[in-house]
Order: sequence, then C-alpha cells, then structure tokens
Amino acid sequence: MATSVLIQGSLEVPFLRSLGEFRTWAASEAYPQQARIDFIAGRIEVDRSPEDLYCHGILKTRLVIALGQIIDAGDLGELFSDITRISSPQADLSAEPDLVFVSYDALESGRVRRVPKVTGEPRRFVELEGAPDLVVEIVSDESVGKDTQRLPAAYYQAGIPEFWLLDARKDHLGFQIHQRAETGFEPVAPDANGFQHSAVFDRSFRLSRRQARAGGWQYDLQQKPAN
Repeated sequence: MATSVLIQGSLEVPFLRSLGEFRTWAASEAYPQQARIDFIAGRIEVDRSPEDLYCHGILKTRLVIALGQIIDAGDLGELFSDITRISSPQADLSAEPDLVFVSYDALESGRVRRVPKVTGEPRRFVELEGAPDLVVEIVSDESVGKDTQRLPAAYYQAGIPEFWLLDARKDHLGFQIHQRAETGFEPVAPDANGFQHSAVFDRSFRLSRRQARAGGWQYDLQQKPAN
C-alpha cells in the first residue's frame, strides 16, 4: 500500500485515513505551503493554481477592507483570510476559505474553538474548529466544482449560517449571498437595486467593479442598512 502521493513531482501528500490525521498533518511542519489542500468528506483536494491578481487577489483585498471596517466599527468579532484553516468533525471537513468571519458570540459560546499550536504557547492558534458565522469563496479556474458544489454542502453540514460565493473571471461579475434553508444553502434574492441582505451583518450588499487606472479591476462592495 502506498504511504504517500506525489503531485506534480514536488508536492507530497501522505496517506491519511481520517479527518483527525489530516488535521494533525496540516498543523505540522511537514505540511506544504505552496498549495491549498482541503479535506472534504474523506477526499483530499489539492489546488496549486496561482492566484489571479484581479479576479481573485484584488477582490479579496477589497472584501477584507470593507468587511473589516464594519466588523471593527461594531466590535463584532474577527475576520480571517489567506490560509486560515477551519475544521468541522461533524461535517468531515477541513478547509481554507478565502475569508472567514467569526463573531465574538461564536467564540464566547463555544460554537467556534481556536485550536492552539502544539507548543502550547499563549495566544498562538493554528485552526478554527466549529461553525464560523460566515465563509467566503472566490471561484478560480481550478476550483469551480469545489466552490460551487462540494464546499457549500460541507459548510452547510458544518452548521455555518451564511456563505458568500463570488466569481469575477467572466464579463458578468458573480456575487451571491446564501442563507441556510431546510436542506441546504439558498441564494438570497436581490432587491430592486441589486442589494442582497446579509443576516450576519444585518445589512445589504451589492458588488460592482470598474476598470482601474492601470487597466485592472477596481471593486466596490456597497452596503446599506437593514430596513
């Protein structure tokens, strides 16, 4: 039996039989940093595609700025991005979303637990376990099936209240807020002006973009308070 799998000649993934083994490996020094590696329902998915500057990187930065201002102004919680791992034993899931928002209520109630480093150093954590308030995924060329099908199902099973899906690769800018329904996430219908309501932030959002001075894209996450 093979003990590991070599991917594209340089990335080695050991034979892992469970979510627990995957999480231990992901928190170790042996875990490779040159790829996003998720564990979804017993399946390991590796994405080594480079991040698109304007369809992914700049968009993610704009979201961090806009949502960070809302979170800080309301003292709501903590926003994480880039290689922040969330895990859910009940969903058999360990993934690294593009953005994760965890409210202070979630931390104080125990709905989300910060997993400490194996060294036990104070205020040093490597992972979030449980159901964050919001996860955001930005679709890339290599992640379409994962971001639109497998991850939403796993996030729902993990008990996550809200899921945002963005796709800026085509002429149409995709921005969809999803809320929990009886059997899965359902898209929030936009109002007459294109705003979608977020129950997590109790306000509505609309995403737009225009060509920037240097020829790339400039994004604007507009918001308005709940009625």
